[in-house]
Amino acid sequence: MNVKGVIFDLDGVICFTDEYHYLAWKEMADGMGVYFDREINNRLRGVSRMASLDIILERYSGPALTDAEKESLAAKKNDIYRSLLSRMSPADLSDEVKLTLDALRAKGLKLAIGSSSKNAPFILERIGLAGYFDAISDGNNISRSKPDPEVFLKAAEFLGLAPAECLVVEDAIAGAEAGHAGGFEVACVGDASEAKAGDHNMSCFAQLLEVL
Repeated sequence: MNVKGVIFDLDGVICFTDEYHYLAWKEMADGMGVYFDREINNRLRGVSRMASLDIILERYSGPALTDAEKESLAAKKNDIYRSLLSRMSPADLSDEVKLTLDALRAKGLKLAIGSSSKNAPFILERIGLAGYFDAISDGNNISRSKPDPEVFLKAAEFLGLAPAECLVVEDAIAGAEAGHAGGFEVACVGDASEAKAGDHNMSCFAQLLEVL
């Protein structure tokens, strides 16, 4: 592989905030009387905030919501989520992930984040990785969420590399599809690995050192 850069999804790859997302969406949904469970929550992985809200509202049967009302609901969820995220600390970054990142950097590879989350910088700060990555492409600079490849294409652009020179690391099937749609080689962990969605389907994060 002629890889010069690695682009990582954040949640489910570098760290895990799924439970916080679930609790925040559930509190918002419960307040509207909309049914929400972990199975529905799993459909939201790798999906933008507004697209996630649309999925939750599939079970909504009340009066039609305006765009402004939807924005307000998404903002409410995010306020709850950020409050929960404040509990995070460097202890939420595993030794395996940090040691692997350091080893990849020692190989001279450029490292970037490619996440649909608008909270990526805040999460990185909480887990002790503020300023660690060479580039961050996230929900603050994209208009289309995964499986659209925009977030990864921008990350590669920020690194000054072509997609063919980058490896995308994902845990969500939608993220793996986004990587392939952008012309990237994809390494997967978690659910995406179990579904054989990547070019390299790994059992653990540290296996990246074997892939590269």
